[in-house]
Amino acid sequence: MQFTYDPRYNIAYLRLHERTEQVETLHISDEINIDIAPDGTVYGIELLNANVQLGAGDQGKLIIINEALGERQEIPLAR
Repeated sequence: MQFTYDPRYNIAYLRLHERTEQVETLHISDEINIDIAPDGTVYGIELLNANVQLGAGDQGKLIIINEALGERQEIPLAR
């Protein structure tokens, strides 16, 4: 799994699998797209206007918590 954020375009992408075949992009809303394969495998989730979606309530930071290790990491997002 890989999470990327591009502050130039304010887009985040959560890649769940490497693309091994053609995918269809489903437009869930004005701010969410999902890449899905014909067999139903979800390859990734794209968040448009990501700083608002990811930063809501967290002072503009993406907070990653590893509950197993008790670790927390904060990544500032562009506003």
